[in-house]
Amino acid sequence: MTRLDQPVVLTRIQKKNIARISEAALSVFSAHGFRGSTVDQIAREADLSKPNLLYYFPSKEAIHAHLVSSLMETWLDPLRDLDPEGEPLDEILTYVRRKLQMSRDHPRESRLFAHEIIQGAPNVLDLLTTDLRDLVEDKVSVIAGWMAAGQLAPSHPHHLIFSIWALTQHYADFDVQVRAVLGDPDADPFPEAETYLTTLFTRLLRPGE
Repeated sequence: MTRLDQPVVLTRIQKKNIARISEAALSVFSAHGFRGSTVDQIAREADLSKPNLLYYFPSKEAIHAHLVSSLMETWLDPLRDLDPEGEPLDEILTYVRRKLQMSRDHPRESRLFAHEIIQGAPNVLDLLTTDLRDLVEDKVSVIAGWMAAGQLAPSHPHHLIFSIWALTQHYADFDVQVRAVLGDPDADPFPEAETYLTTLFTRLLRPGE
């Protein structure tokens, strides 16, 4: 069988096993980080033999790189969708809500990405300094234009985006802490979080507030 780094047409079974390995790796890496995870753990989680797993990916590094790189596309979609022709405050608030929704619906992905960044981004540093930076600069230009036109209150566009990332992804990356402090491990913090963050960013950005 040709490995994944060579052009191949994958069979249905191959696609199924790759998806199975990716799902297992997401669970293992998000729980233990890259350094704390092993191929054996991923194989057990995927209910595959280690040789079968290595038939698709030659190493733990290859699995992690494949997973993180593929997740980056999904992770950046909400920022890509910020529309320069839209109503500025609505566009920002929609971005906040979508990022919070991703933390609610995809907490493992958020924690995986956090682990990657904490470790120095060995698998995605090139993407951070090229694709991500270019996308952020494009949206910073849009936001700065809105502020210059008086459609949003003045603020620092880069740090606005950073604060949105921090305040939304916190609910995934620190889920246990959030629920412990709230005093109910079964409570859903996201409805109140959305209300709070909507109010916070509205007050920050609405002209004349």
